[in-house]
Amino acid sequence: MKKSWREKLADNKGLPKIGKVTGKLSKRWGTGTFVIPAPLEVDALMKQVPKGRVVTINELRTALAARHKVNFACPITTGIFSWIAAHAAAEAEAEGKKRITPYWRTLKTGGELNPKYPGGVESLAKRLRTEGHKIVSKGKRTFVADYEKKLFTKLR
Repeated sequence: MKKSWREKLADNKGLPKIGKVTGKLSKRWGTGTFVIPAPLEVDALMKQVPKGRVVTINELRTALAARHKVNFACPITTGIFSWIAAHAAAEAEAEGKKRITPYWRTLKTGGELNPKYPGGVESLAKRLRTEGHKIVSKGKRTFVADYEKKLFTKLR
């Protein structure tokens, strides 16, 4: 039987893991250490973002790196786990839960709405507009206007 999104979110697969930057990684990321976070860690950070504020994957990564006392958090797994958290929240909402992870407040780098989140860009834009954000389109991509002014950086 296929796992639900919430089961995927709860499956930490031995994470978080801390590793040393070596080989090909050091060309792109420099030297030091990095963390591959657990899915529930990413979800917990996403839950901290209050109404009317937004956060980007980079803010999540910075908070994870500080929490684990490393140089950076893996951008790929952080993005994947935010996507899993978003789908788990949508799944809970579909079952009638009221308090869910506000995944629509988590943006891609540069303030872009993530089209892979549940409901797509239209649904995300609607939720963000109701919280007072201005949404702008640039070609096929959609952004929160002046998202920098609404960034939530007090993640713990």
